[in-house]
Amino acid sequence: MIGSLRGTFTDRVSNGEVLVDVGGVGYRVSVPASVAAGMGPVGSEAFLHVHTHVREDAIVLYGFAHADERRCFEALIGAHGVGPSLALSILSALSPAALSTAVLEDDVDTLCLVPGVGKKTAARLVLELKARLDLPELGGPSGPSGTAARSPRSEVREALAELGYQPDEIRSALETLPEDGAVEDLVRGALRRLAGSR
Repeated sequence: MIGSLRGTFTDRVSNGEVLVDVGGVGYRVSVPASVAAGMGPVGSEAFLHVHTHVREDAIVLYGFAHADERRCFEALIGAHGVGPSLALSILSALSPAALSTAVLEDDVDTLCLVPGVGKKTAARLVLELKARLDLPELGGPSGPSGTAARSPRSEVREALAELGYQPDEIRSALETLPEDGAVEDLVRGALRRLAGSR
């Protein structure tokens, strides 16, 4: 099994697939959108953590910039009903940290922002990934019900949904927001971005 590749980035074969030359052999590797965007110019050195996926009719390589991305990918494809394509879509929309936070906080709405993930799939993923990702218990302050406090980004997402924004718009607005900060400031920043895109 191929666990990693170090070589020369030679081409973007298609959307979500890159070609890495290692000793004269070109490896086609499927990658999340963030990895494809960060590969640099053609001819630059490339290093990818690789998951080798063996099917009856093909051997497919999936590449990631960091080991934790590969770990999340492997946890995702081990979940019921999640194939490699959907797992890549999830990691294209959510970083490992954002995915872990969503799972810890039972934040089904965040997972529903990923194209192809509905409420039922998201709820099942939250349950399965808690065990598969080997997440620590969520500490920190508790709300009045005794549950862990929600992250500022979760509150911003909920506020935008209540204002009538669609999942695609919310996902786009959240992409540029910092991970933490005052909820009011984050909401204002998201609304400015949304106003500029309309």
